[in-house]
Amino acid sequence: MRIAWRAYIRIRRACPPERKLLDLRYCPVCAQELIHRADIDDGQKLRQACPDEHWVHWNNPVPVLAAIVEYQGQVLLARNALWPEGHFALIAGFLEQGESPELGIAREVAEETGLQADQVSLVGVYGFERKNQLIIAYHVRASGEVCLSPELAEYKLVGHADILPWPAGTGPALFDWLVSKGYQPIYKEWGIG
Repeated sequence: MRIAWRAYIRIRRACPPERKLLDLRYCPVCAQELIHRADIDDGQKLRQACPDEHWVHWNNPVPVLAAIVEYQGQVLLARNALWPEGHFALIAGFLEQGESPELGIAREVAEETGLQADQVSLVGVYGFERKNQLIIAYHVRASGEVCLSPELAEYKLVGHADILPWPAGTGPALFDWLVSKGYQPIYKEWGIG
């Protein structure tokens, strides 16, 4: 799994920025090779489609859940096992079929940290165009004992006044949440741990 993930990251980084479409090759209905065409009904957006119009790849944003986990009066940030040391982020994951976002984020928090979500409240919804994601961010008050999943290498607890949100992805949600709590956060510069 780790090798496949690293290969995927290398491929994504090598892909030119102008190629944002997922590179599917064949129509799932008739198996013809897909073409790139401008969608007349949708502002001329370039989409992959079957030449016989059996199928269109809409490439809609993927809903992602993110949690600002408040634990023991501090915010829990975690480092993915594949990330370099010093890089921490919010707990995040994908919404499962048939799951409400509120239950989904409680599940993600439990799976990744072992903590129980005692209170879940919506912070906001944020577009993350670079990854074609729609981030649904929650504030989660949690309790229990931290037991990290294998996908996480470590965690740290950070006081509200000491948090430096990052300027992309889940960072704007963290920024907005801190402002709602009366803090005046500043965005962290990229490359600073």
